[in-house]
Amino acid sequence: MSNSDEITWQILAHQHCSYKLKLDTRSQNFCRNEYNLTGLCNRQSCPLANSRYATVRSDPATGTMCLYLKTPERNHLPSKWWERVQLPANYEKALAVIDEKLLYWPNEKFFVHKCKQRLTRLTQVAIRERRIAKEEERLGEKIVPRLASKVRRREETRERKAESAAKVERAIERELIERLRSGAYGDRPLNVEEGVWRKVLKGLERAEKGEEVEFEEEEEEEGEREVEVEYVSDMEESEAEEMEDFDDWLGGESADEDTEVSGEGEGSEEDSDEEESDDSEEGAKKAAAGIKRKRPAPQAKPRKGPKLEIEYEMEQPAREALLA
Repeated sequence: MSNSDEITWQILAHQHCSYKLKLDTRSQNFCRNEYNLTGLCNRQSCPLANSRYATVRSDPATGTMCLYLKTPERNHLPSKWWERVQLPANYEKALAVIDEKLLYWPNEKFFVHKCKQRLTRLTQVAIRERRIAKEEERLGEKIVPRLASKVRRREETRERKAESAAKVERAIERELIERLRSGAYGDRPLNVEEGVWRKVLKGLERAEKGEEVEFEEEEEEEGEREVEVEYVSDMEESEAEEMEDFDDWLGGESADEDTEVSGEGEGSEEDSDEEESDDSEEGAKKAAAGIKRKRPAPQAKPRKGPKLEIEYEMEQPAREALLA
């Protein structure tokens, strides 16, 4: 190592370096220089503070592995600092080329080991990329990379917490809906979300519409019942019975009068009164007997609408004329 390399490292390590990456959680700093062999920021791995350096990189255009060598003889030519040696596609031959190119380097063991390690890792990444590309071509869609175990556990924990929170929210929503339906909050609840309130109102409206439909169906059934046609008499049963009793009474009275006229002739007023009382008693008995002999008529269904009462009266002069 030359003195210039040491001065360069002191400046980069203690003053400023654009490639240095400091993390608060780690004591070790990292290097973002694309030619860094290990990715760590230290004296041995720094590509700027070492005039003799070697690393392995993949060509961005073709994807082939290349060995980059830096020697002190080209320090005065910054555009030609790095010598690029293309490594063969065969992994074993590529390792042999690394051993051959780094055979006489001062720090041979460190660079040979790290270059072989980096070549192995890049080869594995290339194989995995080709396999993923073939799988995507076969499926016709992009494959989502698998998450690390730490990230996966974190996501599972978040999902579990979100599910538990959603269950609690659903339970609260159901409880609020039950309270709203029971009328615990009155007509205008103030401590309920507007969406929940609207949902409850929609449910109540549906229930009311269902009741209205049932009421309309009942009205339609009643209307159909009213439309049914029935044939009944124009006089009610009680009126018909009264008319029959009156006819029987008139018939019995006329027969008795005929017998009285033929047998006895004219009688006194007292005899006529007694006869009238006897005739009335006999007529009542005959009417009762007629009612017993007559089969009771079936009761008609009461008609809707106002009822009409009919009363029959006999005038006294007409009755006396009949008796005379």
